[in-house]
Amino acid sequence: MKIGWIGLGVMGYPMAGHLARAGHSVTVFNRTPSKARDWVEEYGGRQAASPAEATIGADIFLSCVGADEDLREATIGPDGAFSELSEGGCFVDCTTASADVARELSHLLNDKSCHYLDAPVSGGQAGAESGQLSVMVGGEIAAFEIVQPVLEVFARKVVRIGDVGSGQTAKMVNQLCIAGVVQGLAEGMALAERAGLDIPAVMEAIAEGAAGSWQMSNRWKTMQAGEYEFGFAVDWMRKDLSIALKEVARLGGTAPVGTLIDQFYADVQRAGGGRLDTSSLLKRLR
Repeated sequence: MKIGWIGLGVMGYPMAGHLARAGHSVTVFNRTPSKARDWVEEYGGRQAASPAEATIGADIFLSCVGADEDLREATIGPDGAFSELSEGGCFVDCTTASADVARELSHLLNDKSCHYLDAPVSGGQAGAESGQLSVMVGGEIAAFEIVQPVLEVFARKVVRIGDVGSGQTAKMVNQLCIAGVVQGLAEGMALAERAGLDIPAVMEAIAEGAAGSWQMSNRWKTMQAGEYEFGFAVDWMRKDLSIALKEVARLGGTAPVGTLIDQFYADVQRAGGGRLDTSSLLKRLR
């Protein structure tokens, strides 16, 4: 397929790379042109000068940018992708953004008889690089069936959650769950350290039991070593939790644990750790 792509950050760069290596013809745009040049040098394909140019002739167009306003700029801003999206085309957004912006942009595409799918991903930089992401998709079934094989190139699990906006809402569920798990892991490890326990032995004993999690299996060693210069940044987690907590409030619910852990991440930011991995909650307890 001919594929257009916007956004070559730590996630988008390898995700688009998987598509090129799978044989798709990929045209990329990035706000920092040198990043797009590096990508083309590594994977082939073509560099576009604008999102609109990257869209021309594309069967499917994907984006993976920072937040709602970045997405609006890339789609409906000057030289935005929507200006060149062909009738019947599919626009797939892998950004972690709000359900509101997904519904807003989807509505704008209705007049062009185009499909919009929100498809945020989970699995972090490591998952993007290995092609083992989980993708939560909101959109029409017919459009989902078109894009599913493309998404499966960089993912191990692709699930349609429901209509447009439901993928982003599912990602907020994901982020609230992660926040609670990481804080629990940090508190448990802090207790083990203060008690003078053998941390590897403790982790071996509990990792396969009810306390086991992806975070425990993949993060306890780096947490014990105080290594946090990698992975999903605290700044991004706070952005995601802000979206999640607003959605909870909009629906009339409460998320006391998520609200509290958001403030713990604010503590990490104030200490200069905004770019540290989310597992740095242990650093705060130490």
